[in-house]
Amino acid sequence: MSITRRSLLLSALAAPLAGPLAAHQRTALLPTEVRVHPRLRPGDIYVIPEDFHLYHIRRPGVAMRYGVGVGRAGLEFKGSAVIQRKEEWPSWRPTDDMIAREPEKYAQYADGVPGGPDNPLGARALYLFRNGRDTYYRIHGTTQPKTIGSSVSNGCIRLRNEDVIALYDQVALGTHVTVV
Repeated sequence: MSITRRSLLLSALAAPLAGPLAAHQRTALLPTEVRVHPRLRPGDIYVIPEDFHLYHIRRPGVAMRYGVGVGRAGLEFKGSAVIQRKEEWPSWRPTDDMIAREPEKYAQYADGVPGGPDNPLGARALYLFRNGRDTYYRIHGTTQPKTIGSSVSNGCIRLRNEDVIALYDQVALGTHVTVV
C-alpha cells in the first residue's frame, strides 16, 4: 500500500486534534523563505488551506511562507481575488450569515467592534474582492495565535499579528490572491 501526500497530511492533522501542536509542527508555521516554481508571478499570494500556509511570491523562484489558520470546512474561500482595501487595526462586524448561523456567539457584535488589540481581525486586514465586489473574506491578524495551523474560523485566512503586519507592509492594492 502506497502512502499518498494527502493521506500523510491527513494523518499528520489527526495528532493536533488531541492536544497542542508539537514543537516541530509549530516551527513549520513560522515565516520562512522558501523556493517555489520560478514561473509564479512576484507579488502574488497563494494560500493552500489544507497545508495551513500562505505564500507571498517575493521574486522568481522565491516566496515567504507564513503559517495560517483557515475557515472550517464549507466556510472557506476558494478561487481568485484581488486585494482592493487594506486597513490597520480594522473594525469588525460579523456578517449577517454568521449572526444567523450562530446568534448566541455573534448577535452581541451586530453593531461592530472597533479596531484595536481586542478586535478579532487583529492588527491588519487585507480585503479580498472579486469582480470589484467585496467577498467578505479577509487575510487578517488574530487575537488567538494558537489557532494558526487549524480550521476554526468563519472562512477568513488569519496570520499571527506580527506576520500580517509584515505581509501588509509588502503587498499593494491590486495584489492577486489565489486560494486553492
